[in-house]
Amino acid sequence: MFSIIHGSCADQNVDAVVNAANDCLLAGGGICGAIFSKAGYDELKRECAKHKTPLKDGDAVITSACKMTNAKAIIHAVGPDFRVTPNALQTLFDAYYNSLCVLMENNFHSISFPLISAGIFAGRMDNPAGESAKQCKAAYEKFTSENPGYVVDVKLCAFSMKELIEVKNSIPEITE
Repeated sequence: MFSIIHGSCADQNVDAVVNAANDCLLAGGGICGAIFSKAGYDELKRECAKHKTPLKDGDAVITSACKMTNAKAIIHAVGPDFRVTPNALQTLFDAYYNSLCVLMENNFHSISFPLISAGIFAGRMDNPAGESAKQCKAAYEKFTSENPGYVVDVKLCAFSMKELIEVKNSIPEITE
């Protein structure tokens, strides 16, 4: 199942919450800062330090959820920075797709995504929320076609009303 949610991915009751991570898995702003806050800054910093960084754009790795009570794990997906690489839609797709692969590798079935690379990393992209949603949906469709027996529940979260409207205008068939 694929649905759009108006809210924060950090607040969803799922097996794995996705962090829009930077390549060194450091605490940041936006959803990354919110997840570090909910998980416990020191605890999540220790978990992230177990991974060799820097990661590549499009990579996804998993840590425990630390102090988060609404999830079992955090998947850290590194989206491209469109300010630096303006034609990186394939890499954005990879960040979503690789997150779904990590989810399955850990035998989890539900996941909440933020709109990866739709905030400060969007650069001058037109309709960043809508474009990010399109890449998420394409990754979901490829993943489910390649793994037809694996049940996965994807919640794509639009934090602001503006993002929600952009997503719904870009992919009207998504249900809320």
